[in-house]
Amino acid sequence: MDHKVIAEIAKQELVINIRNRWTLIFAIIFGALVVSISYFGMKAEGFSGMQNFTRTSASLLNLVLYVVPLVALVMGTLSFTGDKGSTELLYSQPVLRSEVMFGKLLGVFSSISASTLAGFALAGIIVVALNGFEGLSRYLVFVILSLTLSLAFLSIAMLVATFAKRKPRAFGYSLFIWFFFVIFYDLMAIGATLLLKGKSASVLLFVSLFGNPVDMVRVATLIALDNVTIFGAAGASLLRFFGGSSLSTVFLVTGLTLWIVLPFWIALRLIRHQDI
Repeated sequence: MDHKVIAEIAKQELVINIRNRWTLIFAIIFGALVVSISYFGMKAEGFSGMQNFTRTSASLLNLVLYVVPLVALVMGTLSFTGDKGSTELLYSQPVLRSEVMFGKLLGVFSSISASTLAGFALAGIIVVALNGFEGLSRYLVFVILSLTLSLAFLSIAMLVATFAKRKPRAFGYSLFIWFFFVIFYDLMAIGATLLLKGKSASVLLFVSLFGNPVDMVRVATLIALDNVTIFGAAGASLLRFFGGSSLSTVFLVTGLTLWIVLPFWIALRLIRHQDI
């Protein structure tokens, strides 16, 4: 693949997404939610105002797990289905389809990252002003995991758009995927363990953790925050299986990497055989 071609396509896609009003709306809403949840979430727990980075990260975790996958799926679907005329024109150029797909993925990810980082940076500035730098390294790990989650769901969105071809169908699939991974998956996994007993139930919970990038980011974030009290059953099974947080983190990062690479690879396989 030609890196210059990929960079040029990514640049064009970034410009398109920055000009898109939905990107601006997401940046504003996400920034407002990050600041407000950081402040009022701590007030609700009995703390006075904005707390340090560790508590701020814990307050923001659920927001990220719900919003980031949805935004990545929606923006990814918009980008990879696109306008038929412009898509045909792009693929008619002397470039590889893999270069187009990789460039578009980088461009959309860059726009989402810019919007997400703006919200995190705003909250970070306020935390530093009020409470100093305590817990900053853990906050940065949380931010990186949030961006990794968005990239995983962008890769999934690329696969969905490539498979569905048509925009309405792709949006329907994307919304179902969001609902499945964010809401339904954990209920299904816990329900399945009720049918099993003892070690079999623990093994199922352990395996199920790697089938959901949302759960992996949740557990990895809680490990980084050193908050073992709210791991949940799957996170506790993971720590027991690997005997600690270090090896658990390695496997979580590996699992997230696979969730990024595999959908991207399958989408490339599909598009190489499609008549565009």
